Amino acid sequence: MADLIHIGRRPQPQEAGGLSHEDDWKQASPARIDTALQHALGKGAGGWFVLDASSRVGHALQRFEVAGRELVAWRGPSGLLVAPAACPHMGADLSCGSTRDGKVVCPWHGLALGEERHGAWAPLRTHEDGILSWVQIPGIEPLTDVPVHPSRPTHHIAGVIRTDVRCEPQDILANRLDPWHGVHFHPHSFARLRVLEESPESILLRVSYRIAGRVAMEVDATFDCPSRRVIVMTIVRGEGEGSLVETHATPIDDERCAVIEATIATSERGGFLAMARSSLIRRVMAYFIERRAARLWVEDAMYAERTFALRQGEFETIRQRPEALRSRAR
Repeated sequence: MADLIHIGRRPQPQEAGGLSHEDDWKQASPARIDTALQHALGKGAGGWFVLDASSRVGHALQRFEVAGRELVAWRGPSGLLVAPAACPHMGADLSCGSTRDGKVVCPWHGLALGEERHGAWAPLRTHEDGILSWVQIPGIEPLTDVPVHPSRPTHHIAGVIRTDVRCEPQDILANRLDPWHGVHFHPHSFARLRVLEESPESILLRVSYRIAGRVAMEVDATFDCPSRRVIVMTIVRGEGEGSLVETHATPIDDERCAVIEATIATSERGGFLAMARSSLIRRVMAYFIERRAARLWVEDAMYAERTFALRQGEFETIRQRPEALRSRAR
């Protein structure tokens, strides 16, 4: 685009021929996207689910729902604890209780529960990777010792958002496996985007991100799915090479999904290491990273919810029952 002012590397010439010169609506073939999606869904996840950013799971009790399970999370003397939220005594919601000496205290009758099993109640396995907190839930899929996630840059600044969407994890992956919608659906963030290579395993694209108005930055990035509930964008050439955006999809129940997205920025530019070591600069940059990601997910949540509703046949049902719709309107 001639009207763009690029910073960083100069815009690279577009390759002649290939998919990148077809119209976006032709490239975004439902069959092509579904092939990549089914390939991703065939991968294991080890029973691990992301809860939230590690920094947001503290000593105060927090309630989570994961794959239809009610969970309570808090930090005890040895670190993160996640357990069933129902008290083993009479089923009270432990997340409404309090903590004492690193244990959760039931709000109904004062039973204190911690790292030890109490009857059928027992804490679940957890994992923290320095950015995200995970819990492992048995009985869903084959288990692994640790979660599957990509290697991350040593020096980085990270921002994490969490939003709940009415859809299934596959709708979150399908959204990211369709990069062709970026310029059309997110014109405030993407000025130009071309898919250079694509296969069921990964997608390589060249994208100009809008920094502000006409000012943009061009990078080459890949999208790939290391497990069935995460898709990762990695900058492989250009400014910020090695930076990642990890989009994790944690099912809440059959109709809701939590999107936890970690943007992990790095740079070889001089001064970045000093910035990454400053807690004030990290907080300021994380704020802007999260603000930008949250804006994108307002729109991408609409995308995922629409694909979920279409797959459920909701709109076909409405068309077949106009009288029910009219009575609801009255």
